[in-house]
Amino acid sequence: MFLRLLSISVVIAWASSAAAEPQRPNIVWIIGENLCHDLGCYGAKHVATPNLDRLAAEGVRYTNVFATAPVCSASRSAFMVGMYQTTTDTHQARSHRDDGYQLPGGARPITYRLRDAGYLTGNVVKIGDEVVGTGKVDLNFDVGPKLYDTAEWSRLIAQRPFFAQVNTPEVEMDIYDRQTWRKPRVEWVGEREHEPIAKPEDVTPPPYYPDHKIVREEWARFLNSVSGIDRRVGAILSALDRDDAADDTIVVFFGDNGRLEPRGIHWCYDSGLRVPLIIRYPKNFPPPADARPGTVSDRMLSLLDVTATTLEMAGIAKPAGMQSQIFLGPNAESARTVVVSARDRIDESVQRIRTVRDPRYRYIRNFLPEQGFTRLNRYKEKCFLIMPLMRELKARGELHGPPLALLQDRLPPEELYDLETDPYEIRNLATSNDPVHQAALGRLRDELERWMKKTGDRGSLPEPQEIVAPFEKEMHDWFGTPEWYRAGR
Repeated sequence: MFLRLLSISVVIAWASSAAAEPQRPNIVWIIGENLCHDLGCYGAKHVATPNLDRLAAEGVRYTNVFATAPVCSASRSAFMVGMYQTTTDTHQARSHRDDGYQLPGGARPITYRLRDAGYLTGNVVKIGDEVVGTGKVDLNFDVGPKLYDTAEWSRLIAQRPFFAQVNTPEVEMDIYDRQTWRKPRVEWVGEREHEPIAKPEDVTPPPYYPDHKIVREEWARFLNSVSGIDRRVGAILSALDRDDAADDTIVVFFGDNGRLEPRGIHWCYDSGLRVPLIIRYPKNFPPPADARPGTVSDRMLSLLDVTATTLEMAGIAKPAGMQSQIFLGPNAESARTVVVSARDRIDESVQRIRTVRDPRYRYIRNFLPEQGFTRLNRYKEKCFLIMPLMRELKARGELHGPPLALLQDRLPPEELYDLETDPYEIRNLATSNDPVHQAALGRLRDELERWMKKTGDRGSLPEPQEIVAPFEKEMHDWFGTPEWYRAGR
């Protein structure tokens, strides 16, 4: 009798313990490479994004989200940890990958924190036989062998809860194929399976580029690549349905940094920093009030905030000292009034730019104004036909207006743009006498100063030349060095 009672008590204790275990949703991050609001649900034309449009209709779409850096490795180093890359010394592109550098105390990749809470983590490349991701990591620190548990979708589905990251392969230059330097890595853009959706004669590139056939061709190529992303997203959503996981899975779609264009990626304008963000909650984990289906939010967000909010979704407390902010759920923090972003060295191109964005204005401080837009970056010079085109047009005296202003040798020390009247950021108001603009300039200057001090911005510490030199050689070996640059050195 005693043994029977003991057995019953053990079963009851086990059941109580199991009941106390929190139910956690699966979470899927779908990361689009190098895009801004280039989706149908954001009003973009000449794209076909039915899957992402449906995801937005079933979730919440954010309109004011800005990456912490206009380049993937620095941006990813921030949102994978929840700390500014300028705080963790991961702000220089492709740095600290083999020098033994360790993240500062308390800073850990989000996958480690999710694993501690019982999640199986994965960086997915294929679902069945279909390629949906690249497996990209691209972080400016040594990730070690256990950043993810698996790359296999089937293993994630079999062991729940899971966290899956999928990096879509479309809008990215294939620098590994020397025959297609300038062509995005595309397996489906309409050119092979259907008539292209975007055609050069129909598209309208931004006014900071010349109205030229090559510019329109490149713009159409980019938009067709965005349509290719949507097919990948459709495959992922279908797999969640097919594997009976959709009702338990929060889907988060976002871009890692801004658009793949010469004045987008690498530069601190909206075109380089503004990214899409769509979040859909599932049936078995109803959304907070501010994330109901069909919601559109203009809340100011740093892409950094995806980190702490994902932990909140998983029922994990935000770690002390994390700079990411929770923006959904019962523990949501006060909304940001400004978002700060930073650009530092990218490959061989040494630079330091800081920018502050509020709902109306963007302020930019160029710490190295002599390193202007025309300074050589071999990757962009080779991949973007727009760059050599603009140089040629300028040399012939055929470049005018905003495109000519873009090709000046120096950057202004400060830039200020009124996004309400100048969405393309082509009229610099930093020297305006308008008191409204001057007040904004002073306010955002102060915001930047406070942020640099508060976050311990390490951008003021230059890298030794012996670190930079190998990048110059590597990029020369990959892409060569243009004659115009050789002649000018």
